[in-house]
Amino acid sequence: MDWSKIKTIFIVTFLILDVYLLFQFLKIRDANKYELISEASFEEKLKADEIKYGDLPKAPIKAQYYSAKPKKFKKSDLNRLEGEAAVLKDETTIQAKLENPLQLSTKFEPAQLADFLKSDVLYGDQYQFWEENDKQKTITYFQQYDSYLLYHNINGMITFHFNKANQIVSYEQTYLEGIEKLTAKEEILPPLKAIETLHQKGVLKPKSTITKVELGYSTLIQLAASQVLAPTWRFVVDDKESLFVNAFEGQIIQFNSDEKSVVE
Repeated sequence: MDWSKIKTIFIVTFLILDVYLLFQFLKIRDANKYELISEASFEEKLKADEIKYGDLPKAPIKAQYYSAKPKKFKKSDLNRLEGEAAVLKDETTIQAKLENPLQLSTKFEPAQLADFLKSDVLYGDQYQFWEENDKQKTITYFQQYDSYLLYHNINGMITFHFNKANQIVSYEQTYLEGIEKLTAKEEILPPLKAIETLHQKGVLKPKSTITKVELGYSTLIQLAASQVLAPTWRFVVDDKESLFVNAFEGQIIQFNSDEKSVVE
């Protein structure tokens, strides 16, 4: 047996193995470097496009899916509304007309409706101001749960109507009840990654400023008797437009009237 040849074969074999392991190590290292470079280059792209944003949460944030169901109001619920001519538009929607219209100032402030919500609207303390629409003469409030707003949920909102004299004359109300945890908490998409999605899809325009970032919930699945709520990032741009991203799956959510669409 030629030990010299066997020794040479072992040396060559181990050399090849060492080269392979070195190649794999360099491959992994380069991939990690590319990840860091990609993140850095994205922030550079934002600077190049003059897109600004304030401080973003750096620590990992966890959230979960919830389930909820529209409340079916009863006539006994309407009896609690004093000074209002209230009827059920359907079993999940209250329509109420105020016997004495509520006067608002020329420039509306949510504080003007705070007492009315608390004392004259069912579950009124569970809603938060969303927007005033002078063209449609409406003031919209969204339901909130555990300090999270439920964005554009037709089963959890109040729409006030005011006249030319700036008087609240009527409102419609829906309400979500039985809100329960559907899953355990999981880490959600960091807000910077959500911003990257908006930028890549061309939704976040150059020279924009993100003036507010908050986490809320929107309807992921609408069933006949219930719905699934998913954590949703909301980005307010230039104090005007709101952009929404699913905080688990990273899809852009676009609300259109009573319907919702997802941008892949």
